[in-house]
Amino acid sequence: MKSRWFRLSTLLAAFACLVNIPIPSAQGQAVPAGPHRPAGVPQEFVITPYGYFHPSCVSEVKKGEALLASGRILQHADGTLENLPACAYPHYTSRGEKIAATESEPPTITHAWVEYADTTTTTAYGDLTAIWPVPPAPLSNDGQTVYFFPGLEDENDVVTILQPVLGWNAFSNLTAWSIASWNCCPSGITVESSPLHVSSGNEIKGAIKDTCSAGTISCSTWTITSEDVTTGHSTSLSNTPSEGQTFNWAFAGALEVYNVAQCSDYPSNGSLTFSDVTLYDYNFHRISNPGWAMTIWATGLTPQCGYGGPVAADQVTLDY
Repeated sequence: MKSRWFRLSTLLAAFACLVNIPIPSAQGQAVPAGPHRPAGVPQEFVITPYGYFHPSCVSEVKKGEALLASGRILQHADGTLENLPACAYPHYTSRGEKIAATESEPPTITHAWVEYADTTTTTAYGDLTAIWPVPPAPLSNDGQTVYFFPGLEDENDVVTILQPVLGWNAFSNLTAWSIASWNCCPSGITVESSPLHVSSGNEIKGAIKDTCSAGTISCSTWTITSEDVTTGHSTSLSNTPSEGQTFNWAFAGALEVYNVAQCSDYPSNGSLTFSDVTLYDYNFHRISNPGWAMTIWATGLTPQCGYGGPVAADQVTLDY
């Protein structure tokens, strides 16, 4: 029975990859921390864009579902409500730093964020979109996870981060590219939309938009969408809570990695460009020149893979 299910699940995963349909829940689990995890991180923990979490603290919000009451209630597509318990386990930064279960603040940016282009405002943003390609597969496999994403945070009160994410080896049972929309960490739980397999060469569009009317500085709910423009399929977190934050810190594009041992663990093309990057203020007026600035966190780390890249008003390139 076990081998029959294994063959069936493998065929389902391959079919999902070919037609770009959402991964069944059995295939949508985040990747286990693995043997290269930092000391102190338990083996059963999984990798997320926010560090290492216990699997029970990673919640998938499927199509038609929504989070209510600051992330503590899940509304199913049929209207029924489910209470979500707060995370009972600590989580860990990419460096293995322990964060108590009662703390909602996600891991601070450490060397897992290799490089990014960001900007801030004294008021608030209301919408951020970007387009980027799915790069080729890495030439080598060291069990690495590679994430690319734009994002929004509150620079003055980091409680959550909103991200449409493209990931390599981001979900178990299939080493491939996938997209999902993430919000970390209401009630200590990191929340993801149903992941979707995507193919190299396809075009991804990420969008983060508040659900309030123009002029709302601190909107209580946001919609995060990760779309494969090439196939027309998408996966979203709708009306996801902001945890009372004012999103005044924007990322045009970021590279985050786990378990990269050599430069060939990166995609083989050597760089990725986020284009048509469009940032709007809280009145939904487009900001013509956001002033993106590149930050590189890889100084002194191994491997060194030529990090950096140019930035422009509507385009950011990340070299690796």
